[in-house]
Amino acid sequence: MASFSFGTGNAAKLLRIPMYAVGRIGTLFVPRGRRWVFGCGAGIGDGALALQRHAAAAGHDTLWLTSSEREEREAAALGIRSVRKNGLRGWWATARAGVLVVTHGLGDVNRYANGGAFVVQLWHGIPLKRIGLDSPATTEVPNVPGAPLLRRAIAVLYRAAAQRIRVLPAASHRARGRLESAFGLGDARVVVTGEPRVDVLSTGSREKRRSAASARLVQAVGDIPASARTILYAPTWRDGAPDPAVPSAAEWIRIIRVLEAHDAILLVRSHPLGEGAYTPPLPSKRVRALGSSVIADVTPVLPAVDVLITDYSSLAYDVGLLRMPVLFLAPDAQEYARTRGFYGRYEDVADDDARADWTGMLEQLEHLLSDRRAYDVASERSATLSAGMHAYRDGRNTERVYDVIRARGIPAPKGAA
Repeated sequence: MASFSFGTGNAAKLLRIPMYAVGRIGTLFVPRGRRWVFGCGAGIGDGALALQRHAAAAGHDTLWLTSSEREEREAAALGIRSVRKNGLRGWWATARAGVLVVTHGLGDVNRYANGGAFVVQLWHGIPLKRIGLDSPATTEVPNVPGAPLLRRAIAVLYRAAAQRIRVLPAASHRARGRLESAFGLGDARVVVTGEPRVDVLSTGSREKRRSAASARLVQAVGDIPASARTILYAPTWRDGAPDPAVPSAAEWIRIIRVLEAHDAILLVRSHPLGEGAYTPPLPSKRVRALGSSVIADVTPVLPAVDVLITDYSSLAYDVGLLRMPVLFLAPDAQEYARTRGFYGRYEDVADDDARADWTGMLEQLEHLLSDRRAYDVASERSATLSAGMHAYRDGRNTERVYDVIRARGIPAPKGAA
């Protein structure tokens, strides 16, 4: 059963309106300083970590706001100062910050203290499914009397929060149009710089990237034979609904047989906001969990992956930077298009090759793993898809974002020339 839905989240947001008001009044009396404060809904990682590293290296005072003991430990291991985002210390740190950097929403930092800040929103992926103001899911509320009025109130709150964003980097002009629409922002705030979160996929040689990614992967899931090919399965969150692609016991048996026949490992990364029963009925070293509880940010390990299987994840655009083949498993594509919607046609991304069940998916996967020419064709198609969405692949996206922030009036670090 899913652990979160927009409906329950929005209901909680409405109940917190008095706290938002009190927090906003408080920020009117607290002067903002020069510190850059970072938060990320997925943990210590994503574009926020890339920008934090760059800003810290430039001499800025930086602080990470955490939401768990695990995040505190990870921040400490990276040498990053941190405090809990909730509570008085988190409120004070957010209220005093000169720059707030988030990846999911203003709740990545203290949600009651962002008024008047310079907000940088490093969105966590190129949208394929509709998001924000473009998606009916964003304003979903429980089915109670007055629900239409509550939905309108949520839309007003969402739009008001989005207007606080000063810089929102986009991967390309195509991606920029989607983000402008989803957040209700003009092109002066949505800038085509490339996304900091994918710099790791374009930095260094292919061999060095794969070696570093393999080391991280082994640390997360245990030893993987050098001869084995690695397949990442990354299903998308269903906005609180059950995942229709969870394999049955019989399908798990067929999956493991295919993995054994082709000396492959399946890494299963279910969405952090949902829970899926992605556990085989019998233990198998051929299937490893790679959820957010195992590794918060999957992007740095992508160079160690050979094939991606997904449905609507933005990873489909990202792995093309590595020329990685993508297979699409989408049993609910038509229903998802009706209820959530896509930017453009799903077929333009999946190329009419999406499969509706694991039987069809395993046939595709076996063909890909046994036919080198099929693998190369799929690699080329993936690279072409990515080229249409990623304008930059030079590993300097973070640098360009930083330059935009500084150009918008954010002062240099103290003591800088």
